[in-house]
Amino acid sequence: MITLDCLGQRCPLPVIALAKRLPDIEVGDVIRVLADDPAAAHDIPAWCRMRAQEYLGSPEANAFEVRRLA
Repeated sequence: MITLDCLGQRCPLPVIALAKRLPDIEVGDVIRVLADDPAAAHDIPAWCRMRAQEYLGSPEANAFEVRRLA
């Protein structure tokens, strides 16, 4: 699993960082985004829906996991 540290960044920066990094990982791999901006809890799942990626949830505070589907 790849971890993308976006702690301290305000939205939309964590989503932008996720969008830039996702092409670098293999289809099926998971990326964990660390983000403490409260908007990330809404923005990351919404981005996944719009980009047809799988949002796996938030297994712990300030962590959001996404599986690359395409």
